[in-house]
Amino acid sequence: MPNHFIEPHKGKLLVLTPGMGAVATTFMAGVISARKNLSKPFGSLTQLQTIRLGARSNQRNPLIKDFIDLAGLDDIVFGGWDVISDNAYEAAKRADVLKPQDLEPLKDELGSVQPMKAAFNQKYVKLLKGENIKPLTNKWELAEALREDIRNKISETGASRAVMIWCGSTEVHLHPSACHQSIEAFEKGLKNSDEAIAPSQLYAYAAIKEGVPYANGAPNLSADFPALEQLAEQEKVPIAGKDFKTGQTLMKTILAPGFKTRMLGIRGWFSTNILGNRDGEVLDDPDSFKSKEVSKTGVLDSILQPDEYPDLYKDLYHKVRINYYPPRGDAKEGWDNIDIFGWMGYDMQIKVDFLCRDSILAAPIVLDLALFLDFAKRAGKSGIQEWLSFYFKSPQVNTGHIPEHDIFIQHLRLKNSLRVLGGEEPITHLSENF
Repeated sequence: MPNHFIEPHKGKLLVLTPGMGAVATTFMAGVISARKNLSKPFGSLTQLQTIRLGARSNQRNPLIKDFIDLAGLDDIVFGGWDVISDNAYEAAKRADVLKPQDLEPLKDELGSVQPMKAAFNQKYVKLLKGENIKPLTNKWELAEALREDIRNKISETGASRAVMIWCGSTEVHLHPSACHQSIEAFEKGLKNSDEAIAPSQLYAYAAIKEGVPYANGAPNLSADFPALEQLAEQEKVPIAGKDFKTGQTLMKTILAPGFKTRMLGIRGWFSTNILGNRDGEVLDDPDSFKSKEVSKTGVLDSILQPDEYPDLYKDLYHKVRINYYPPRGDAKEGWDNIDIFGWMGYDMQIKVDFLCRDSILAAPIVLDLALFLDFAKRAGKSGIQEWLSFYFKSPQVNTGHIPEHDIFIQHLRLKNSLRVLGGEEPITHLSENF
């Protein structure tokens, strides 16, 4: 299979994060820590996972980062925006994700990352407040200011290119409106400050117009509508989203495929979350929670296919709750009660209590998406990158496509995409004689 032309990576890669809270600063800290050989980038496919090439008997299993031309950790520089003016060290300290003995050796590097003034309107994140905000109010002018920020930060850091990963808070739930249906309508909406255009959409627009790949780590409407999807194709920019798959939904996409493969029925799946970081506070607002609820509850239907298996899943009762509990901080608890049934309809129960760390699980996702999106751009890919669905609760797909939520199918697709881009045959796991 011929190799696709991949423009070699050269120079520094600027990773821009709208939002410099717990997730973004934990990502930055982990990259710097790994560069100093103080820790290893656990959780990152780009850094630690191998990829099988050819038959298993050939024993060709290089690391992904040795198989494809990814930027290295030493190539990464950081930039971002936040409504709070704390630098990345101060923000990481405030987030209280990392222990002092892990954070203090990184103080100088993190302290040099100062957030740019954010494009922000509290109407879209009602429980978030801050003073580090651009004074502009017209959305077209705000988008142009963000574009200028991107150009200035690339110049300031000496980077040759950039990617943007939304690490900001969840905005209120919005449906695509008339201004989202075409590039022309969206740009007119920007100039008219259309209320249907939330701040995250300004960042996405600015990134795409500057040729910067964009991924949305939150569940809100950001780049997943016709206008910005068209713009991404026009500007030859890869985009992906949405909503990082970390705690409870990660467990659902692992467990549900297992139940389905064994044809075990599910009567009910009750999920509740306790978390106390900024994300938990923001999600205490019902409108912001609605964005998260839509993202989290769509997973099971996609995996279980109740229309195909009505006896097993048609009557499944699925409930999701998120509770803001300040004492828990970033150490989120995801509790699931699952009522299943098997042979002759006999009932069984499974209970899962996942005492996870939200930002510890999200940080390697930020790294992988940054490196894979940069790779995709250099490989000439543009528009929606469905092969990156592995990382998202609510994968963005092209019109007419059905999102895949089964994490094992997502993983196979991701690796097969890399194999094809690297000039290798995809793996089917079929032997010569079946």
